[in-house]
Amino acid sequence: MGFKFEKLEVWKKAVDLSYEIHQLTRDFPKEEVYILTSQVKRAADSIVLNIAEGSTGQSNPEFKQFIGYAIRSGIEVVSCLYIGKKRELIGEEKFQKLYTEAESIIKMLQALRKSSS
Repeated sequence: MGFKFEKLEVWKKAVDLSYEIHQLTRDFPKEEVYILTSQVKRAADSIVLNIAEGSTGQSNPEFKQFIGYAIRSGIEVVSCLYIGKKRELIGEEKFQKLYTEAESIIKMLQALRKSSS
């Protein structure tokens, strides 16, 4: 592991969440492919990608900006989970599990952004 982001626990957790979101959406109906499926997968991937992009050769203000983007993407994932639950695509147990994971990542990102001052 040669890149700074690969050592970040929050990045590893975000990769896991992205995979879990991918697995979840495999069961979504075809009509959601270009709607919720695409949106939640892109948001989950964006968390991972913004952490990586921000951590590599950036100044502290730039790093904080990318971490902010990752936080916003995390909030987007949570919102998509609510939509999926409301549309009865996600059961309560799965919703709670993914919600908790997203919340944990967002809190870790907020702490990371704060510590980068």
